[in-house]
Amino acid sequence: MLSVNEAAIDVVDEMICYSEELKIKVHTLDNGSTVIDCGIEVSGSYEAGLRFIEACMGGLGTASLGVRRIGNLPLAFIDVTTDHSCIACLGAQTAGWQIGVREYVAMGSGPARALAQKPKEIFDRIAYHDDAECAVIALESNKLPDEEIMQFIADACRVDVGEVIALVAPTTCLVGSVLVSGRVIETAVRRLHELGFDTQNILHATGTAPVAPVVLDEMRAIGSTNDSIIYYGSVVLTTRGFDEEIFKQVPAKVSESYGKPFYKTFEAAGYDFSNIDTAIFAPAEITVSDLDTGKTYHTGYLSEEVILESYEISGI
Repeated sequence: MLSVNEAAIDVVDEMICYSEELKIKVHTLDNGSTVIDCGIEVSGSYEAGLRFIEACMGGLGTASLGVRRIGNLPLAFIDVTTDHSCIACLGAQTAGWQIGVREYVAMGSGPARALAQKPKEIFDRIAYHDDAECAVIALESNKLPDEEIMQFIADACRVDVGEVIALVAPTTCLVGSVLVSGRVIETAVRRLHELGFDTQNILHATGTAPVAPVVLDEMRAIGSTNDSIIYYGSVVLTTRGFDEEIFKQVPAKVSESYGKPFYKTFEAAGYDFSNIDTAIFAPAEITVSDLDTGKTYHTGYLSEEVILESYEISGI
């Protein structure tokens, strides 16, 4: 069985070797664990964001950047591709592990989840586990983890703490903004999982989304980065099997919260994700090619108006 942690280590090792070029900083803690700062005390870089995504997908996806237009506005866009979407997304990339040790709180994603089986429901359904002796975790936080947090992660993953590597970036930095847009496929796969589709029948996936400009206010950054997918994320899947009733429920447009910048929804929910309709966390549109029938289907649409309102870009 594919090991998302062993594959991710290859990506992370390269990040460590080229840390200066990537504008990231590597910390070796007293207990031997490794923390890679990608945007807290350093600026990070586009390339660091791309490597971060690939590590977070367990080495089973690729990411690249280009420039496209929304209206007359040129913006950075990310393209993500995987031929192992079920494992890469649900088995690794999904942000499904809330890390909380004393005052430290961070959302955990990445391959380490496959060792800790967090959340177990996902891994039971996709029938995936990893038995690697190393662990790579991605933490969305504005604070670097210490030895106690890294030991907590090691214990949950049942590996030696010296074999744990944490990639860390806040939403309010370039890498953080790249990372969220890089989840465009994952949002579609997770939504299909929630709707009951067997995601192991997704054979190939590619997606694209704009990279939100960096916003220094954390809550507004959460809003604009999510809007990149909700209002302008596009996903193309190749599957074995198609259920019209399921797939038409995938795009974010089905959510009762759709139609306004996510920051407003987040604010109305008291900045508590548990108070938000989960259907909003999905791409704007999806195209599905079903190999069983040889037919292709599309649903959803892009919203230039809302995405530009969310980004709040001023002309000069």
